[in-house]
Amino acid sequence: MVQNDLEESLRIRKIKEGTVIDHINPGNALYVLRILKITGKEGNIISVAMNVPSGKLETGYKDVVKIENRELDPNEINVIALISPEATISIIRNMNVVSKKRVELPDEITDVNIKCINPNCITNSNEPVKTHYKLKRKNPLEIECMYCNKTMSYNDIINNLT
Repeated sequence: MVQNDLEESLRIRKIKEGTVIDHINPGNALYVLRILKITGKEGNIISVAMNVPSGKLETGYKDVVKIENRELDPNEINVIALISPEATISIIRNMNVVSKKRVELPDEITDVNIKCINPNCITNSNEPVKTHYKLKRKNPLEIECMYCNKTMSYNDIINNLT
């Protein structure tokens, strides 16, 4: 093993069971943890590597999040796609990758922990209403609230994660 390969492999260890979120835009790993409502008190081992070299992303850097003993649901993957459209999700079982796919921006996203920027939107009231957004534009990213038609940008999404 070449010294650089050894150094790279030591940054973050392999997991036996769980999920690896790779190719996250650099600096966004903490947003991913927020989306997944991971505080560190859940008991699972969470590994986070930020700003590690990447040959895939244009920036030359990426973040990686490894979550032991947890697989993501489709809504969680959809929100990750909103903040990091180049991300890949790998499901690990018995230390082997059993599934690997790139996230995709869905046309509609429901029941996610993104607060609408309109304070008068019904989703911001005490009503039992699930959030519901539609993809308006991929680049630059814009989503629209299906209840009040308010358009949200990438920065709005990041700033309104709950």
